[in-house]
Amino acid sequence: MDSRKIIDILRGTIDPNLRQQAEEELTQMKKIIGFTPALLQVVMMGELDMPVRQAGVIYLKNMVSQYWKDAEYEGGEPIPFHIHEQDRAMIRDAIVDAVVHAPDLVRWTTIVDKISIYLQNPDTSLWNGGLLCLYQLVKNFEYKKKEDRGPLHEAMRLLLPMCYERMVHLLPDPSEHSTLLQKLILKIFYAFTQLLSREQFTEWMEVIRQVADRPVPDQTLQVDEEERPDLPWWKIKKWALHILARIFERYGCPSTVVKEYKQFADWFIKTFTQGILQVLMKILDLYRNKIYISPRVLQQTLNYLEQGVGQSIAWKLLKPHMLPVIQDVLFPLMCYSDSDQELWNSDPYEYVRVKFDIYEDLVSPVTAAQALLLSTVRKRKEMLEKTMVFLMQVLTAPNVDPRHKDGVMHMIGTMGGVLLKKKIYKDQMETMIAQYVFPEFQSPYGFMRARACWILQNFDEIKFKSDQNIVAAMNCIQNALLNDHDLPVKVEAAMALSAFLASQNKAEKIVEPNIRPIVQELLKVIKETENDDLTNVMCKIVTTYTDQLTPIAVEMCTQLAATFQQVVDAEDGADEKAITAMGLLSTIETLINCMEENPKIMEQIEPITLQVVGLILTKNVMEFYEEALALIYSLTSTRISPDLWQCFEMMYQMFRNDGFDYFTEMMPALHNYITVDPEAFLSNEAHLVAVYEMCKTILTQDCSEDDECHAAKLLEVVVLQCQGRINQCLGSIIQLVVERLLREVVIATLYTAPDPLLQVLESTTLPNTTTTLTSHFIKQWIHDTDCFLGLHDRKICVLGMCTLLQLGPERLGVLQECHKEILPAMLLLFQGLKRAYAGVNCLNVMSNCTLGLTTEVLESDEDELDDVGDEYLEKLEEKVNRASAAAPFTVNACIQDDDDDDDDEEGLDEEMDETALESFTTPLDKDECEVDEYWVFKEVMQNLQTSAPVWYQALTGGLSGDQLKTMQEVATLADQRHAAAQSKKIQQSGGYNFQQTAVPASFNFGGSFGS
Repeated sequence: MDSRKIIDILRGTIDPNLRQQAEEELTQMKKIIGFTPALLQVVMMGELDMPVRQAGVIYLKNMVSQYWKDAEYEGGEPIPFHIHEQDRAMIRDAIVDAVVHAPDLVRWTTIVDKISIYLQNPDTSLWNGGLLCLYQLVKNFEYKKKEDRGPLHEAMRLLLPMCYERMVHLLPDPSEHSTLLQKLILKIFYAFTQLLSREQFTEWMEVIRQVADRPVPDQTLQVDEEERPDLPWWKIKKWALHILARIFERYGCPSTVVKEYKQFADWFIKTFTQGILQVLMKILDLYRNKIYISPRVLQQTLNYLEQGVGQSIAWKLLKPHMLPVIQDVLFPLMCYSDSDQELWNSDPYEYVRVKFDIYEDLVSPVTAAQALLLSTVRKRKEMLEKTMVFLMQVLTAPNVDPRHKDGVMHMIGTMGGVLLKKKIYKDQMETMIAQYVFPEFQSPYGFMRARACWILQNFDEIKFKSDQNIVAAMNCIQNALLNDHDLPVKVEAAMALSAFLASQNKAEKIVEPNIRPIVQELLKVIKETENDDLTNVMCKIVTTYTDQLTPIAVEMCTQLAATFQQVVDAEDGADEKAITAMGLLSTIETLINCMEENPKIMEQIEPITLQVVGLILTKNVMEFYEEALALIYSLTSTRISPDLWQCFEMMYQMFRNDGFDYFTEMMPALHNYITVDPEAFLSNEAHLVAVYEMCKTILTQDCSEDDECHAAKLLEVVVLQCQGRINQCLGSIIQLVVERLLREVVIATLYTAPDPLLQVLESTTLPNTTTTLTSHFIKQWIHDTDCFLGLHDRKICVLGMCTLLQLGPERLGVLQECHKEILPAMLLLFQGLKRAYAGVNCLNVMSNCTLGLTTEVLESDEDELDDVGDEYLEKLEEKVNRASAAAPFTVNACIQDDDDDDDDEEGLDEEMDETALESFTTPLDKDECEVDEYWVFKEVMQNLQTSAPVWYQALTGGLSGDQLKTMQEVATLADQRHAAAQSKKIQQSGGYNFQQTAVPASFNFGGSFGS
């Protein structure tokens, strides 16, 4: 059903000239299956005009009132119309969302009262509808800010106690209907999760404990095991444990919660820990005795224990049971299972997908077991030693079951990071791998060969004492990737290869002779599995073996492009496919970046890549726009071919069609088009017009500040890059930027083309005044000098003010009014430039700082502390202050608490934006740029001193002693920078003539400036 047509007809019903025709069309359409749900969707469209939505909701109300029920039918008469059951089902699914999300004018204003009425009715069959409405209402507020949740809190004061009463009423009834209602109540509580009074909270906790603790009916065992998790009795247990785990994690751990919840956490852990742990240990005891527990219930149980391990009160209760839990619960979970075997044999592709799916990990009891094991051995004394004793007993037992051996290696690999930090184990790991892992590469069991690859991944940072062992490890991995017949083994081998290349320096040379067949095999596996982790492996290999892969780079790009086409064409698993497709595009980008210095290869890669880009842009595949734009950026970084100029046109069309929101992602490529080949850019006026139109659209529409800053920056780049060559459209650019008073662009235009700019400024007045924009802008500019940040903006600001000084009061009368403020403003800019240049040096120092943080084992009466951030900051402060001693400028670091975290984050975002915008360089930012702001300033001042002494005296006469001293420092630095630039120029020309050059340390402002 075409919603646009329905909208047009509804719009016609409110137009007197079209009403009759529109109503007749609605009468004809109402009997079409799909019309009523489509009408509901139209009503829910927030962007539509309210009169149209109101017309739609009135028609919908009348439709439901008249035609919802099946009409009585007597034979021989026409069958009366009623809304089809298919449409009724769709409306039932969507109606609550429509009610909850509707604006005030069409909201069901009495929803709270309606829910209350249904919940008070003794007929439990009516409760489900009320609870569903309440659940959707709560979900709508779940992630809103505290100050926006007021209406919900008001409603829940009435409804939450009612929900509790209904829950208590339902608890004794184990029927399916009753259990489903109980589950829905727990879901409401979970989504609402608000700190209640201790009395209310205790009541709810007791209800939740009872749900978690009560047995599941025996008849559930008659249901197939794969279907049991969907039974209401297991689902309600899952939600009960989900609530417990969430409350404990967010609000119940005294040592890690925020200050606001500290008092509650102390009370919670002392009041409820023992009772909850008793229930959880009972669940684990059922599992160890081979009684069925659903996977999600098991997972949530383990999640709770993982949080408890770090809390002393919980640990004292857990400690006596922890080793049996490891042996009888975690170990069986981490062994290769019957379901693993069945999936491996029936669908190895699905096996790979499941094992590498991060979404599966979020709900997997095996992943929860890994986390609990790791937390236990990392945080609590003696647990690592006891666990290793158990594992070695299993591993060395005669005729050990291969599945048990897999479980042992799974657990040892999980603990790899901890083992390598303990000297007693660290020195034995190489021997363990050689003795127990290498032989498994020859195992007849595919899952053991895969596990051998996996465990090597987890010990990739081991320091091999024997070259023979690292060679053996690399040969085993390569053989598994190239020759193993089981796909999961190949995937694990590829992951192990990437890990060793990243961590073992000697691995690169060992693998090099086989790198071409390895890449070809990896491309084949990527195509078969569409696994996004493998695309990361390929990126690592490409960056490591760029020279060796050059001969097959074109073939690689072709296969990656073909696999991308295959993934995009597939209809199933859209979200997973999208991640894989993004990985493939990222790999192509890496390949381009590695081959960019080889023009012949790039000439062949470019058309292949442009086919991929063209597919995305022409078919409007918006989910890959960012990756496509990144590819265009990579292709245009060094040269721009005629085909890439066609791609520029496609980008412009994409922007006009549906790419409006991707302007900031387009910016790097647009910057390349302007700066890499400015001759070609200017050769076709349409290129400049396209850039101007895009910037104009961003600046004149209701866009974000970030988008507008990028548009202004792009215009500034055009003005500076194309200086003197865009006079035909400079007027349009000036008019646009003047209307928005975009400071940096106006200043750049003043620096490059002052006359056209001043003509526009002086011919434009502020609304309802006689003040020209010239006067307003210059005064505001000087006033806002402290708002210019970063190197580029400060530099262009200094150069722009130098232009003002040269123009003088004869050309700009406003300077007579503010001349005393100009030099102080410029000195402020020079101080900022000094800090900015020092900051660049500091960042270089910081990039070489590495901080190693070790994990300490906790005593039994100690809690885990969330102090990693503070420790990191303290070490960072120490390193910065120590490093600054050797830097040319003083840099100090200190840590301060600030009550307003939001302001900190906002300020950090602004600094990040400044850095991002400065990455879009102009000719003024290039290393070879001969325009030095310090030297320009000195020359301008010297010229004014001789050619316009009155103006010079007016500018300098009001300076304080400190300001005069700063002027001297600027002039000194100007000479030093000029001398350094000249020296560099001579060196680059091939020779250097050493001369004694005296740079004065002070200047006499009573005499000549800078002499």
